[in-house]
Amino acid sequence: MRTRLLPLLIVLFTGVLLALGFPLAASLAAAEQQRLVVDRIDDTARFASLAQFVTARSTPGERLGTLRSELNRYHDLYGIEAGVFFRDGQAMATAPEGWQVPVSGPGRDAFREALAGRRSHDPAQVWPWQHGRIAVASPVIRDGDVAAVVYIDSPTGPLRSRILQGWVPLAVGEGALMLLAVAAALVLTRWVLRPVGILDRATHEIATGKLKSRVAASWGPPELQRLTRSFNEMANHVEEVLEQQRAFVADASHQLRNPLSALLLRIDLLGLELPEGNEEFVSVRAEGKRLAEVLDGLLDLASAEHSPADLRLTDVAELTAERVAAWGPVAQRRGVVVRLTGAGALTGWADPVTLSSALDAVVDNAVKFSPEGGTVAVHAWREGKEVRLEIADEGPGLTGEEFNRIGDRFWRSSRHQNVAGSGLGLSITRALLAAGGADIAYAANRPHGLRVTVTVPRDRPEPP
Repeated sequence: MRTRLLPLLIVLFTGVLLALGFPLAASLAAAEQQRLVVDRIDDTARFASLAQFVTARSTPGERLGTLRSELNRYHDLYGIEAGVFFRDGQAMATAPEGWQVPVSGPGRDAFREALAGRRSHDPAQVWPWQHGRIAVASPVIRDGDVAAVVYIDSPTGPLRSRILQGWVPLAVGEGALMLLAVAAALVLTRWVLRPVGILDRATHEIATGKLKSRVAASWGPPELQRLTRSFNEMANHVEEVLEQQRAFVADASHQLRNPLSALLLRIDLLGLELPEGNEEFVSVRAEGKRLAEVLDGLLDLASAEHSPADLRLTDVAELTAERVAAWGPVAQRRGVVVRLTGAGALTGWADPVTLSSALDAVVDNAVKFSPEGGTVAVHAWREGKEVRLEIADEGPGLTGEEFNRIGDRFWRSSRHQNVAGSGLGLSITRALLAAGGADIAYAANRPHGLRVTVTVPRDRPEPP
């Protein structure tokens, strides 16, 4: 979300700054040009006042000499072409000598407007990247009529330089404001999205079993703060409901365990009076033992989900070797070989008791479903900041749909209903590992079978 919101805010701020900057830059350029035009108009008015007293073309006098002298000084000083022309376009006085009015273009239009008794219109705006000249013309009025025209053709180089110099501070200011806008966008994005990120982490922690996770409702917009408070209320309610469920399962299992033990005892006593091998007695006794296993599994599951882990720096490789050796005789009776490979010393943070119980459940499951003559491969190695244990069997394995159900309570594949078990072993394993920050994953083993990977962190997990 940050990658989408942050560019959007930056584009928005950039658009606002450009919407303000371009008109300001245009206004600055227009002001510079208007100042130049006003100066040229003043110059044409001064030359027009001198030209009013020049009455004939062929009678040079002191006033005509003064006019020519002023035009030459003006040209030498500013590099601006200027001249006074009679109505028919013939020059009265020009600087430089021999300069003529353009026959076309904006200069000719300005000259014609002056002949009509009007000062020429303001020229089009000149921009720094354009090359051209600015023409200004004013009429010379004598006896209420236009006797001549003062025409000035000014270069735009100095004007364009002044516009650029005025734009430099504006560009620097726009750049500084842009940096401030980016910083503001970062702060605003962080202010808005930080509660969302915290909520996402808390939701993930609750989904993975860390029901104590909560969010402090003291950051972000008021709407997100209200959402945070609602989330905490929901998490409290969910934790309370799950706690009641665990308590009910534990209490019910415990309360049923004693009557069931007494019932099994009486069944055994009744079996003494029945003929040996009575099918009804064997069936009732087997169902009773199966029910006892289910109750024991429910008690173990409730205890695993409720009890906190006692994390210690544990030699995972040594613990794995110990559990593999313990299951060796069981596997041998079933004609299965359990083979351990991998590093001889791997340390990680785990609860030794719960990790042992989890390994027992996984190895028991692998041995139980492996065919006679099969092999259960246990491999331990280090990968980054994790220690991994892989238990692979050569049993029938699971299908794609069954992988989505594995680890659910009381779930067993329809193809394995004839194998003894309550369907709670992997649920208990997952709960035990999650309490210590470990994880368990399942995948297909090639060519057939199931591969279970247990992941233990090498660094101490943060307390919930």
